[in-house]
Amino acid sequence: MTSIHQNSEKATDERSEFDAIVVGAGFSGLYMLYRLRELGLSIRVFDNADDVGGTWFWNRYPGARCDSESYNYCFSFSKELLQEWSWSERYATQPEILSYLKHVADRFDLRKDIQFNTRVTSAVFHEESGKWVVGTDRGDSMSAKFFINAVGCLSTANVPKFEGLESFAGNWYHTSKWPHEPVDFQGQKVGVIGTGASGLQCIPEIAKDAARLIVFQRTPHYASPAQNRPITPEEDRQIKANYDKLVEKMRNAHAGFPYETKAKHALGVTPEERNQIYEELWKIGGYHFLYSFSDLLYNKEANDTASEFIRSKIRQIVRDPEVAELLCPKEYPYGTKRPLLDWDYYETFNRENVSLVDIKKSPIVKITPEGIQTTQDLYELDSIVFATGFDAITGTLVRMDIRGRGGITLKQKWENGPSTYLGMTVHQFPNMFVITGPGSPSVLANLPITIEQGVDWITACIKFIYEHKIDRIEPTLEAENAWVEEVNKEANATLYSLASSWYSGTNIPGKPKVFMPYVGGLGKYRAICDNVAEAGYKGYDLVSKSHQV
Repeated sequence: MTSIHQNSEKATDERSEFDAIVVGAGFSGLYMLYRLRELGLSIRVFDNADDVGGTWFWNRYPGARCDSESYNYCFSFSKELLQEWSWSERYATQPEILSYLKHVADRFDLRKDIQFNTRVTSAVFHEESGKWVVGTDRGDSMSAKFFINAVGCLSTANVPKFEGLESFAGNWYHTSKWPHEPVDFQGQKVGVIGTGASGLQCIPEIAKDAARLIVFQRTPHYASPAQNRPITPEEDRQIKANYDKLVEKMRNAHAGFPYETKAKHALGVTPEERNQIYEELWKIGGYHFLYSFSDLLYNKEANDTASEFIRSKIRQIVRDPEVAELLCPKEYPYGTKRPLLDWDYYETFNRENVSLVDIKKSPIVKITPEGIQTTQDLYELDSIVFATGFDAITGTLVRMDIRGRGGITLKQKWENGPSTYLGMTVHQFPNMFVITGPGSPSVLANLPITIEQGVDWITACIKFIYEHKIDRIEPTLEAENAWVEEVNKEANATLYSLASSWYSGTNIPGKPKVFMPYVGGLGKYRAICDNVAEAGYKGYDLVSKSHQV
């Protein structure tokens, strides 16, 4: 890519003006930095951690690992990087993913443009200068033409405000803010609140050490087996020999995974054939089960067949029939909440030291010095683990004081739900970009591949802006409204509306219920974004100092 500027400034320098400021040093921020460097721009990346990694820096809880297969969950922009890094397991653990991201930072010498241990507290667009002025908790004040959010979709912890939490005599933890030093649960009575993705991963691990583990469940989840295993040297060689085809397939696939749907209609085959397909994919494990039939998220009757199949498996695994029924989801269709993987989660409830509390039937009233008080019982505990997830997709963005034209804050702009154009730009916020923002495929697709698509599009847009001497780019209100309508239309054609989930913000009190990701698929989304760019950035106001382009 042609260099626009030449920059050798380091993050330790004293400069206060940059071409671009990026928030976040996880997958999104690292790749954004790499691409902007290719343009020769001056960049400063901020992250409140003391090293790279993003969500993989913070999520260190027992059992933390990726639920996408390792060889799919990595950068694809560098063929050399793909060939030189080998994954040890089908699903990489948090330490291995963090090591990978540190390797990426070292290999491409990215740290020199990153300021760690720094939280961005404000970003204000100054209309006269056309610059973003960014403030931090360390007192920094820096300006840039472009303000780019790479904060991730799952980065602001949702810690429920239980009465009496401060009085608890033991220790409490949130899975996304886990201590860096090991936590010893040996001989303890431990309570885990939450049975989403992090809960399903940490509960089996904590159960191995705790004298007693009590799981507080509000909503049961569907989970298909992970079927994790080591990656053999031969498998490693085969994958690397075919990586070009694998990457091409992922980039154009609906969800960014190289899987093929087994059949079109779940009801278009006999019950015996359908059950055979389910059994086959259950044994393969991972997200393959979701790819059994293409109509599972569109046809309730079709979905019922998959949902009941999983419930039958839960009943086979869990020996206590009452516990098994509590673990069987019945209030929403399979796949309409985040699809989860089973890491011996269901089997854990066969252990004598593990019990399950239905807090929908018996809600938590408060935390006491002794433990957790529900409407029916007091559970004495030494430690409490909150596996309660995140204020997803928009949470981190609205907590920053981001102000666009006329002083409007992003929080005000999104008070009735997020609105974007293409999930990357926002009307009234010129020269601001969001990677995997609301209105993009984001969490409904393989994130590294989705991130690369967004970063590549943003990079090409910035290159276009410099080459055409444009000062500001901002989506029109009409284009933004049309995209919001398109996102809603795609979501409304599915079964997603039948579930309350963090996809729609229903896990956060007071958050507007709006389905935030784009459901149309990564391949379709990529084509739409490319068409916008090829049409001279249709739907955008492109403004130079002398005239509107």
